[in-house]
Amino acid sequence: MTRDLFPDSLPVLRLCPGAVALLGFALPAAPDLRERIREITGLAPLRHMVTPGGFRMSVAMSNCGSFGWITDRRGYRYDRHDPQSGRPWPPMPDAFAELARAAAESAGFTGFNPDACLINRYEAGARMSMHQDKNERDLTQPIVSVSLGLPVVFLFGGERRSDKPVRVLLDHGDVVVWGGPARLRFHGVMPLKDGHHTALGPYRFNLTFRNAS
Repeated sequence: MTRDLFPDSLPVLRLCPGAVALLGFALPAAPDLRERIREITGLAPLRHMVTPGGFRMSVAMSNCGSFGWITDRRGYRYDRHDPQSGRPWPPMPDAFAELARAAAESAGFTGFNPDACLINRYEAGARMSMHQDKNERDLTQPIVSVSLGLPVVFLFGGERRSDKPVRVLLDHGDVVVWGGPARLRFHGVMPLKDGHHTALGPYRFNLTFRNAS
């Protein structure tokens, strides 16, 4: 893992070929992102989904865009409709899509077309176990992950679940992008520590942008 500077002087951590952490990249957009999250979750409330094995996820989730990622007893998948309401997921705000495209391009991935955004809300103790993002059809498109609120330790592993991960402390406004040779790397989040963020209170929000179509 190496630390460099982009031309605009924003620091970047190079995690491995195809994966970078853009530190502070989303800070200018953060207030608008917070408002858009509030609007989206007013239409499609956050909920704790259940894995196919019956495990209640500690992270509360919602979606926006043409597709939403869901999990239940039937499996992991994308769906155009919110199973809780039967309605289409709220549209992806322009501010979301513009940020995701800009982050992807800054990381070297041009032409990113996000049509799904998974919104995760972490509270103290919530975590995400090591997993791959592999439900998407086009694996040539990268993943863009935006952190807002409380800091958390992000785990970025290898191509096998057993590979030892790199630990990266992500703060408010940091963005991680991975694709190409890193697209199917395992990744996760350590349990969120108790705290209070001036803008988002006791939470960490994560926006994960993907192309699901």
